[in-house]
Amino acid sequence: MEYLDQNDLVCLKWGFDNLQGEITFKLVINTTGWVGFGFSPNGGMAGSDIVMGGLGPSGSYFKDYYATGNLMPSVDKQQSYTLLSASESEGQTILTFKRTIQSCDDQDFHITTGAIKLIYAYGTSDEINYHASSRGTKEINLLNYMPRTTVTGSNYLSARVDNVSVPHNHTYYHCKVMKFSSLNTKHHIYLIEPLIEHFDLIHHMLLYRCPSFVTQLYDRPCYQGDIGDACFDIVASWAVGGGVFAFPENVGIPVGGEEKETLYRLEIHYNNPNGDKGRTDSSGLKLYYTDKLREHDAGTLTAGLLQLDHMNYKIPPKVSQFHSYGVCNTSVFSQLVNPFPDIHVFAVLLHTHLAGRKVRAAHYRNGEQIDFLDYDENYKFEFQQATSLGNIKTIKLGDEIAVECTYSTATRTTATKMGLGTNDEMCLAFLLYYPAINIASCISHPNTHYLPLSTNNQIFEGKAAPSQDDIAEYERLLQTLPQLQLVSDAEHNFAFFENGSVRKMKNTPTVTCQINNNSGSSRISTSWILNTAGIIFSLLLVVIM
Repeated sequence: MEYLDQNDLVCLKWGFDNLQGEITFKLVINTTGWVGFGFSPNGGMAGSDIVMGGLGPSGSYFKDYYATGNLMPSVDKQQSYTLLSASESEGQTILTFKRTIQSCDDQDFHITTGAIKLIYAYGTSDEINYHASSRGTKEINLLNYMPRTTVTGSNYLSARVDNVSVPHNHTYYHCKVMKFSSLNTKHHIYLIEPLIEHFDLIHHMLLYRCPSFVTQLYDRPCYQGDIGDACFDIVASWAVGGGVFAFPENVGIPVGGEEKETLYRLEIHYNNPNGDKGRTDSSGLKLYYTDKLREHDAGTLTAGLLQLDHMNYKIPPKVSQFHSYGVCNTSVFSQLVNPFPDIHVFAVLLHTHLAGRKVRAAHYRNGEQIDFLDYDENYKFEFQQATSLGNIKTIKLGDEIAVECTYSTATRTTATKMGLGTNDEMCLAFLLYYPAINIASCISHPNTHYLPLSTNNQIFEGKAAPSQDDIAEYERLLQTLPQLQLVSDAEHNFAFFENGSVRKMKNTPTVTCQINNNSGSSRISTSWILNTAGIIFSLLLVVIM
């Protein structure tokens, strides 16, 4: 069971017995009008698989729809959903319905074992019309669902700001370095709840653990040369579109019991595209903790593309697809952590800004890609959250991680730089794992000092717009340049290595539907297209979305 909205007005319950069978849904929404529920590729209506129904004066009504855009969906030619019951009670409409998990209807969404963007909408009458603001989106892993941890007590740490004056700037970062109430013994944080006062202003929040040399408390704009800028060991995170995050029952974030007092830095990225003035905010995070320690300490490893202005990394304008890469070769970890244990990734948060369209995090061993840690082929800025993988991805010493971001700058007339601003870009993957090790980030940047000066002149400074061939060559050069890797630990110690390279990344697994002509039944499978000769390795059933 999950609430799909922030106010607990839209409740979804579901269940299934096996991946080849049916999945049953029970939708409960606080209205006596029509209700709608669906699966979306990117959180919007276009391309969505939707059901709408309710209980009217003449009885129940219910149909399967398919949306081609932001308009009234069309009735699906093949009605793949079966209504089991419809009722109204105490101002709520309750619909129970089912469908096969492995539907082969082209107008049905393929339910896989990865996180899926669910959409809902409702009205106040039984006449199905425009929903206005009565709609929303939430990303949930239906088939590999991790039940929400029950809050077992009232003990929590509060990391929040107090009446911050949000300037009219499009982008503003505010930082508060704080200390928590003293916990003399080690505890585990098991649930993180966002406290958002203004959803239209907050883009993301990050809580960092500070190095031991940070002893000064402050509450002011970020990145002004303060010593707290050295706090980069992530403890907790939230991004727009996310909600409460609960850790697996055997994992928790360690807090308390330190020999020296530890400070924490809360960073809030305010996104104010309308330039509103005179607004204040008191948002933050609520960290529930327990003294009943779990088996493993959790950590967060930041991987992806390093953002340094002097590296001269830019994304050209007027390009429908441009790829950037950041790599991490874990062989260097042994110089900072010895011995290095296998680490087990259980959740991932992928992150870009407004130009991002796709993000993929690949996993390599012995120079060959063995898996994707996570990917989102329909990335949308408004829907970012840490998603449970449903299974564990194990990273061994010497494995490599590559983060690929695909951008579209088709509507932009100037180059986009990598940076903190909302209109700048990032390419990051936050990997949540156990057991925690003393490494905070492993990110890279192509060594653009090797980039021919003529290339930059041709792409960014020439009077004529660069051709598609010029752009493709620029992208190829950035991929083949040596990668400068930066590895940092919790004490803000850095190590640079020029031993990274961008390896070939496989095509994303695709879902195919195969009809058994003898029985008429169907099954879903996924495949990787491994080379240009078209060799296909079929995987059993479904893997990651």
